[in-house]
Amino acid sequence: MACDLWLVPLVDVLCHTPDNPFAEELALYDKALGEAGLPPVPVYQYMPGLTGEVAPVAGFDYEALHFLRRAYLLQVRGLAVNPVDALGGDYEQLLEMFESTAQQSHLVWHYDHAGAYVPVDFPQPLWNDELLAGGGPLGSSQTLLRELELVAPAIGIDPANPPAAPQPPLAPTELEEPASPAPYDPSPFARERHVWLGLHTAATRSLAQGSMIVFS
Repeated sequence: MACDLWLVPLVDVLCHTPDNPFAEELALYDKALGEAGLPPVPVYQYMPGLTGEVAPVAGFDYEALHFLRRAYLLQVRGLAVNPVDALGGDYEQLLEMFESTAQQSHLVWHYDHAGAYVPVDFPQPLWNDELLAGGGPLGSSQTLLRELELVAPAIGIDPANPPAAPQPPLAPTELEEPASPAPYDPSPFARERHVWLGLHTAATRSLAQGSMIVFS
């Protein structure tokens, strides 16, 4: 099943318009950030090149996202990161055994098809009843990027010189649709690497452009 990542430019031409489609979500995020003593989601003045249009940045199969999450949990807990052909009971055991680690990870503790990462730096995902009832825990683009850099060597990626990112989806994909095929990669961690590249592109552009990453 397909999972798309979208970039939402945090510019006033989008965020300050009465018909902003993300107004309700941004209000929830600002509330959660404020309760944690953090600044609100930054909204920037219009800059040339940013139109305020929401655009896809990456797409992958959501099962592959769990392959990458499994690799991260193994790496952060100091265990061997071995490739597997399918997710089985060992992944469920990892989530149970290292529940607190999972809930402190911006990569792992995030809903598959909802929620967002915002360009505000905070150490642990934010959550409250309102967030969990909607998009799930709120993540930080900065911390997501650091977690991706941590797991990269375990799946054969140099975080300082990663491969080129795959092309984003040409059109939105529905949850029930199959994800677009990933480019050929002979690595035994091909699925993990494909998701890593998509998330890494989203995180770096989120910080460079002042955008919010949205799952759909």
